[in-house]
Amino acid sequence: MEKNQENKIQELQMLEHNLQNILMQKQAFQLEISETSSAIKEIEKSNSDVYKIIGQLMIKKDSKEIKEELKNKERLMKLRIGNLNKQEISITEQADKIREEILGPMNKE
Repeated sequence: MEKNQENKIQELQMLEHNLQNILMQKQAFQLEISETSSAIKEIEKSNSDVYKIIGQLMIKKDSKEIKEELKNKERLMKLRIGNLNKQEISITEQADKIREEILGPMNKE
C-alpha cells in the first residue's frame, strides 16, 4: 500500500511538472502573439517601406505580404495555445484525480 502511495505521489509530481511546462509554453506563445499583433498594427499605421530580417540581412518586402505572414503566424500561435489549453485541462483533471486518491485514505482516518 505504501509503495502504491509513493508511485502516485511521483506521478502527481510528474504531472505538475508537465503542467508547469505547458504554462511556460503558453506564456511564451502569448508574448509572441502580442509582439506579432503589435507589428501588424505598426505596418497598418506606416506608409513607409517595410523590411524583414532574414538571417544577417534586412530585406525590403511588400507590406501586404509581411502583414499576411504575421497574421498567419498569429493564427498558428493561437492554435497552439488552444492545444496547450486542452492539455492543461487534461493534466489538471488527472492531477486532481490522483490527489484525491492520495488524500482520500488520509481524510478517512
